[in-house]
Amino acid sequence: MSTPAPAETPDATPDTARPAVGHPDRLARFRGWTRGILIANVVAQIAIIVTGGAVRLTASGLGCSTWPMCEPGQFTPVFHDAATFHPYVEFGNRLMTGVLSAIAVAVLLLVWTDRRRSETYRALGIVPLAGVALQAVIGGVVVLLELHPGLVSLHFVLSAALVWVSAYLLHRHGEGDGDPVPVGPRPVILAGTILGVLTIPIVVLGVIVTGSGPHSGDADVGYRLAVDPLAFTRAHAWTVWVFCGVLGVLTVLLHRLPADDGVSRARRGVWLLVVVTLAQGAIGYTQYFTGLPELLVGFHMLGAGLLVWATANAVLRLRTR
Repeated sequence: MSTPAPAETPDATPDTARPAVGHPDRLARFRGWTRGILIANVVAQIAIIVTGGAVRLTASGLGCSTWPMCEPGQFTPVFHDAATFHPYVEFGNRLMTGVLSAIAVAVLLLVWTDRRRSETYRALGIVPLAGVALQAVIGGVVVLLELHPGLVSLHFVLSAALVWVSAYLLHRHGEGDGDPVPVGPRPVILAGTILGVLTIPIVVLGVIVTGSGPHSGDADVGYRLAVDPLAFTRAHAWTVWVFCGVLGVLTVLLHRLPADDGVSRARRGVWLLVVVTLAQGAIGYTQYFTGLPELLVGFHMLGAGLLVWATANAVLRLRTR
């Protein structure tokens, strides 16, 4: 689930660039880990969507009654004869946040301190840790406000945004710091831009659909958002179909261009997005026509994270540096 880096050259590749004069690189021995850490960051950002989805699908949002402790005076769930699995599902999601936090700290250290790279690239290293901190605060407020539906929805939308930024950071690591050059004419770039923008309503409408249905995360209430689920499901589906149409146009435009390294990489990114989109659409329609089984809804949430990543990956390959 990573964005392949372009062919490495001494001028473009971060790991072979010369250190800044007068600033000894104390982390030089670890620079070779940067790409692996950035891949782990993307994977973890998607994984926490899945664990958060498990919390919602099992109605375990209040499995731990408080935050940051699980129970008053107790950091971990308390096992007793009447205990259910809900505290362990919720606590598992909190542990995943800890893993993601450790990865985000590593990203910060390896990216922000890399003086061989531009300031705009280095500043991106702050985002994962800032995002995790913001997610932790939102998660705590969600628990204290007993699963307020607006904040639960914001939780997922922010996760999707962090997947996109993490994909961007990984891609930028493999580029040089020169000005971006499009791989094709304006229609290609316009189609890519539209795809990127369409991910916003797709994610937001998907969150609303889930929050208005039987898997909203509350075992006592059949929904958390008092809206018409069928109307929003249709709106979500139509947005996806528009996305598919634009993706088809982009695929055709790229295959009409003369082949070179940049165009070939862009084509691979677009075809990967086609596969992810078709798989996500198949899961979405199957869950709709089979009564929304929890397992399929969980796979659909995983697919949402993968779709955001694959879209970012495809759009970013429409340029070279």
